Amino acid sequence: MAEQDEVEEKKKSPIIKIVLLVVGFLLVIAVSVGATLFLTGFFQPKEEKQVEEKLKEVEKKAKSEAEAKKDAPPEKVKKETPELTRFQNTYVEWERELLANVTNSRKVIQVQVAFMTRYDDRVIKNIKKHELALRASALDVLRKVTEPEITQDNFRKALAEKIRVELNAVLEKYEDFGGIEELYFTTLVVQ
Repeated sequence: MAEQDEVEEKKKSPIIKIVLLVVGFLLVIAVSVGATLFLTGFFQPKEEKQVEEKLKEVEKKAKSEAEAKKDAPPEKVKKETPELTRFQNTYVEWERELLANVTNSRKVIQVQVAFMTRYDDRVIKNIKKHELALRASALDVLRKVTEPEITQDNFRKALAEKIRVELNAVLEKYEDFGGIEELYFTTLVVQ
């Protein structure tokens, strides 16, 4: 009799183990499905989901606009008047003068340079940031001046335009945008 009880116990124990394994497996699956639904927001009210989605869209749009603005050239600063839209002029002057020898002459030319732009302050910041490269480029233009050129009527304007074009080329090289619209000599001495 004792032998029959032992045989029945051995038969029952594998069945109990199998049932427990199946129940445990189903429990793990149910917990996984429930956690997935919770984390994806299935149990949230629809209004909260929509608000979260809109916030994500707004953040994404703001980020892309900020990146686009960073890569875009500076915008002109508007100056409002009743009749028409005018742009505000911004001026900056280099503190140090430029001094160069006149080509094939014993004379020297000394100029004080100021710039004008209608774009935002990024152009002014770029001028200050790259001042050394800009000064070197302006000196290269000045050293090519010849004595006969100095006596011409439009010498100042022509020289200012040559320097402006050269400086904008340097700014475009380093910042992808020039922005210097006018160049002025606040002093010009030839001796």
